[in-house]
Amino acid sequence: MEQVTVENFRCFREKQTVRLAPLTLLVGENSTGKTSFLALLRALWDIGHHCQLPDFKEDPYDLGSFDELANRNTIRDSQPKIIRAGFNFFVLSRNSKLGKSQKKLFEVEACLSKKGVTPVVSRLFYRNKETWIEAFLENGDLCEVDVGTHRGRWKSKKAFSAQGSFGLRMSREIPFWFFVDHLLKQNWKPKEERIEFQSMHNSPPITEDDLDLILDLATFKGAPAFESPEAFRPFANAPVRSEPQRNYEPSQPIRDPQGNYVPMYLANVYSEDKEKWETLKEAVELFGQSSGLFDEISIKQLEGKDSGLFQVQIRKFSDKAKGLRRNLIDVGYGVSQILPVVIELLHKDVTPMFLLQQPEVHLHPSAQAALGSLFCETASWDRQIIVETHSDYLLNRIRMDVCEGKGQLKPEDVSILFFERAGLDVQIHSIRIDSNGNIVDQPPSYRRFFTDEMRRSLRV
Repeated sequence: MEQVTVENFRCFREKQTVRLAPLTLLVGENSTGKTSFLALLRALWDIGHHCQLPDFKEDPYDLGSFDELANRNTIRDSQPKIIRAGFNFFVLSRNSKLGKSQKKLFEVEACLSKKGVTPVVSRLFYRNKETWIEAFLENGDLCEVDVGTHRGRWKSKKAFSAQGSFGLRMSREIPFWFFVDHLLKQNWKPKEERIEFQSMHNSPPITEDDLDLILDLATFKGAPAFESPEAFRPFANAPVRSEPQRNYEPSQPIRDPQGNYVPMYLANVYSEDKEKWETLKEAVELFGQSSGLFDEISIKQLEGKDSGLFQVQIRKFSDKAKGLRRNLIDVGYGVSQILPVVIELLHKDVTPMFLLQQPEVHLHPSAQAALGSLFCETASWDRQIIVETHSDYLLNRIRMDVCEGKGQLKPEDVSILFFERAGLDVQIHSIRIDSNGNIVDQPPSYRRFFTDEMRRSLRV
């Protein structure tokens, strides 16, 4: 995602557009909508790429029903009937004529309305440079689809009905795919069964070339996230991760926001793929050493146990000796809390987009700073990391790493979103850093608290 727009959602009343980057930091006071913003990003991804109805109650978020989602700050406010939100993203497409890759911009916008107590999509809009599709839905049913290319505008001649059309599909999918399925099969069907479009605004009749452009847009041609949506769905972590255990039992390592699956994942890699284990172990230990948290991580399979019990062990070194291997539960709580985040970022078979809540919880300032360096490193691997944080140490390390050229991130690859209360609403300020690591475009309130505290300490 490159840019996000939000309106009438939670504490964001007025329409706002903010910039996302490979590494984006969400900063601001408590209860200013940072977690809500993360939940919105995942919901938008589901709508745009997965064509799935948004679930604002899926772990680790629980934003409630439509009444809790729609902006309404006082008892006198009337409930907004529509929530609007959208995003854009680029896809690299190969131009055979020019013999080089070009960035192609896609835009997605959705309107959410109320059906019972749940949010449903009432309008879905897709656009790129030369084509657009606008789908209108009512109570979850697809009513009309308008399309356009550089040649003209057309709309479907009859209303659609998605009722009963998803025998093999998830019931939560948006009925827009009823239209896309028909469009995909357009050339295979008898002419009398094809979708008919009527011209709008004196446009010429629609052609097969127009339909090809529309289909390319409807399926995000060239976008891997569309071709394999489950593999690319954003991973969202919880602000408090799983508690360590003295002994772990074998289980199915299914990803979860709390990181309960991580010990089993490590044990599987250790026993099944030694080369992969050594690569992952080296990367994890490099972070452990730079943060001062640990020097070595290992898996101990308990001998004589048919149950397959195992332990995760941590080891610290000194200048003169290597310490004892200690059970994860016997070392600082910060280690077990940060380990799921580090493993998620470092192992390769993961989604390229991360939504992280306060990953610095329970970490010493030096470890928080080291986490900032890890974010800089992993964000340069074609991954997008969006972090809700209250850590100045983490933010300042990112500024310095970019300034000093450590890693491949450039200043424009970092975005800081400052969430500021404006009465009962919240304004999001897009802040950037320059090549010297300086904060640029920040509002006066951004550093007011820290300045006031510094003056108090200096007795000024």
